[in-house]
Amino acid sequence: MSESKETYLVLQAQAGSEQAFAVLYRSYHASLLRFAYRLCKNEQLAFDAVQDAWITIARTLEDLYEPSMFRARVFKAVRWRTIDLLRKQTVITVPFDEDTQVAATSGGVQWATAGQITALIARLPEVEQQAVHLFYLEELTLSEISAVLDVPVGTLKSRLNRARAHLKEIIEGEENGND
Repeated sequence: MSESKETYLVLQAQAGSEQAFAVLYRSYHASLLRFAYRLCKNEQLAFDAVQDAWITIARTLEDLYEPSMFRARVFKAVRWRTIDLLRKQTVITVPFDEDTQVAATSGGVQWATAGQITALIARLPEVEQQAVHLFYLEELTLSEISAVLDVPVGTLKSRLNRARAHLKEIIEGEENGND
C-alpha cells in the first residue's frame, strides 16, 4: 500500500471510519502475525499479542499525530505486547507446521520461498533477527524500524551490517561443510 493511501486511510479511521480501519487491519494483520511469531516462537501467544495490539491501536488511533507513522506504530505495539505476554507466562514453544505457515500469510508461495531464509535468520542473535525481519521481510524503512525497536538509526544500521556479516559466515560455513 502506498504511503499516501495509508495516510488517507489512517485519517479516515481517526475520523471514525470502520471501513478504513478494516482495510488497515487486512493490510497488516498477516505481517504482524509473522513478526509476533518471530519474537515468541509460539503460535497462540503471537495471535493473542496481535489481537491485543489491534485493540490498543483502535482505542489510541486518535492520538497518532503523524499518520505516516502508522506502520511503525502497529509493529511497535505488537512488539511490546508480545514482550509483555512473554514476561507474564512460561512459554512452551510450538512451531508452526507447514499448513499453518501458509494459512497465516496472505502469500503462501512467498512464505515457502522464505522458509530457507527464515531458518538462516533464526540463527542470528535476537536483536539482529528483529532488525532483519522488519527490514527485509516486512520492508519497513530504517526510520520505522528505529521507532519500532526504540534504537537510533545508526544503531539499527550497525545491527543490519552485523546481521549480513553473520549470515555470510553461516552460508559460507555451510558451503564449506563447517557448520
